[in-house]
Amino acid sequence: MTSGTPGIPPPPPPGLRRRVSRWWRSRDALSRLHRWLLLRAVPLLVVFLVLFALNGALIGWTDAYNVLIGIDSPGDVSPQWSAWPLSIAGWAAVPALVGGAVGYAVTDQIQAHRTRELAEILDELRRHSTSPANSDGG
Repeated sequence: MTSGTPGIPPPPPPGLRRRVSRWWRSRDALSRLHRWLLLRAVPLLVVFLVLFALNGALIGWTDAYNVLIGIDSPGDVSPQWSAWPLSIAGWAAVPALVGGAVGYAVTDQIQAHRTRELAEILDELRRHSTSPANSDGG
């Protein structure tokens, strides 16, 4: 007689579809900043990097950088069809990404330091404003 139980093979590892599904469902467990970075900022950053790499290959890395930060006009380089989107991204998209990240980070810090709910504070202020005045005549 053997002393062990018959070996049960382990379940197969989850497939790619199952792993992606788990990852997608777990996004709500992230903080607002991390969720924004993962779902909004990373895709925009990838598009931005592809646009910068395309312009670096077409017009040169120095010219692409100068168009990106606004030193050179996109009308001064050739081809212009790729320089204009890079210029717009440098003017609007990059500051928006930085501003969004900073906004979420500041909001998280404010909420972490808040000890009482706003409704609780407002109720206390209402109680103090409706309390009878001091009887000392002041």
